[in-house]
Amino acid sequence: MSMIYDISIVAAIDFGVKYSTFAYAYKSNPTKLFINKNWPYCIANYKIPTVLKYDESFNLISWGYSALSERPRRNKRNKNSADTILVENFLLYLSKTNYKPYLPEGLDYKKAITDYLSKMGDVIKETFRNCSHIDFFKNVLIMLPISVEYDDKAKEIIRECAYNACLIDEKNSLRLQFITKHDAVSIHCIYYGEFNVSDGSTFMIVDCGCDTVELITQKLLENKKLGEITGRNEGFCGGNFVDDEFIKFLCRKVGPSAIDFVRKNHYGQLQYMIQEFCKRVKFPFTGQHEDFNQFNLDLEDLCPAIKQYVEGSKFDEMEEIEWCIEPDFEDVKAMFDPVIEKILQLIRTQLNAVRSCEAMILVGDFSQSRYLQARIKQEFYQRNINIIVPQNPTITIVEGAVQYGLMFNELDYLDKYRIKTNFPRVFEKTYGIKITRKWNSGDPIECKLPDGMINVFLRIAKQGDEIPTDTGISMIFSSNFISRNSLDLFVTDEYDVKYCDSPGVNLIGTFKINTPSTFKNNAISITLFFDDIKIKVVAQEVDVKTGWKYETVLDIIH
Repeated sequence: MSMIYDISIVAAIDFGVKYSTFAYAYKSNPTKLFINKNWPYCIANYKIPTVLKYDESFNLISWGYSALSERPRRNKRNKNSADTILVENFLLYLSKTNYKPYLPEGLDYKKAITDYLSKMGDVIKETFRNCSHIDFFKNVLIMLPISVEYDDKAKEIIRECAYNACLIDEKNSLRLQFITKHDAVSIHCIYYGEFNVSDGSTFMIVDCGCDTVELITQKLLENKKLGEITGRNEGFCGGNFVDDEFIKFLCRKVGPSAIDFVRKNHYGQLQYMIQEFCKRVKFPFTGQHEDFNQFNLDLEDLCPAIKQYVEGSKFDEMEEIEWCIEPDFEDVKAMFDPVIEKILQLIRTQLNAVRSCEAMILVGDFSQSRYLQARIKQEFYQRNINIIVPQNPTITIVEGAVQYGLMFNELDYLDKYRIKTNFPRVFEKTYGIKITRKWNSGDPIECKLPDGMINVFLRIAKQGDEIPTDTGISMIFSSNFISRNSLDLFVTDEYDVKYCDSPGVNLIGTFKINTPSTFKNNAISITLFFDDIKIKVVAQEVDVKTGWKYETVLDIIH
């Protein structure tokens, strides 16, 4: 394993599902950070699309902006025809989700990662080419921010790809270091930002990416040290899902089969149409009528291949409007709202699981959306939470990663500003409790209770979640609820379930907590601590007035 010495430059690569970037700083002038804006075929943009274009033999033709689809040319053979293959979203193969994007048969996702890192490495090396006395493999430290869900296997795959891409000269080189994205954000916002997050405060990082939205709740201890992660939640409700709603809108106009054929046979034209939607509609949308500019979607111009696949009454309707679609304000708002509502629900769930949260920091590509920002502020302003949006939330992660690398003279001190914790526990199963709510038409009729209610599974920890071994999962209830009800704890191998009687959902145990009769709807915190053979349950008052505390143990191997 190579040793770290003589580091002159710290460079960070924010390798994203949809967009990527890199930044750097010289150790001789650590206060000045450079965010690259000089990309092949594009100057002045911080980010470059995470897109590759291959020929039929999977030889790389282009990447980034040059791989994006061009405006289709009617009645002419387009460069983005069947003899080229566009590949994107391949980084999702490293995530633990069951969703894996389409890749053409014969192309391995590791090759795509390697090819992209190789091209990114070319840009980085060219940036430093004229720096005198700089040996890239000796004097440049590479920081790579990654999702907190990435396990050792995912890190090993990235390291192997980075080695094959010639970013490092030894597979186990210490010059490549990983940092979680939330740590990078914390470093930038707390140590270098202008944000007033005081010692002892709990803050939440809301990373709104293109595909996933990841929430991390953490405490800031004395002397700006980062405490343990006290909560984590994530969901597939990032900015790309607005694009999906746009495609659903098109399906209602031309029929879903037409869109399916275009996706299969003319993917470049579909991608170009989404690009135009994002540029002209999605990015400028604020959610305010007065800011909305009507736009014309000319399908004959943007996607000429689609006409051959539209049939019946849909064809007649499109002929009547000359293949021009004009989504109005309500149409566009309806594309955003279901996605944003899922994000708001994630935040609500996270806030309800922690005792307090003084600050919320919005980062990631989708957090640029002024409509999303407005909805979050509108939803949570009454909770007295300081909602923070960095000046450029899309580069906060990469800036923090560079700053993290600059803080230390030797890599042995990379954990200087983090409180040491035990190795985190990774949940191999999904856990939840039974709650009762009003039955609705979407629920199974056979599960409806006589009083019109239904018992549902409330997830408290999902398969793949990590948590320090000495940290529990907390929930807040009223003492009135606790005194009237027992709590049933369930477990399942499934990633996500809705009902406690769903197949594969099993009852671990039931516990009844008797609160003092003097309590008048006091707030009660219930915390579950997991180990290999038991679950410890601790209940106590949130506002510690009486010192009341209750503990029990479920001695069940789960």
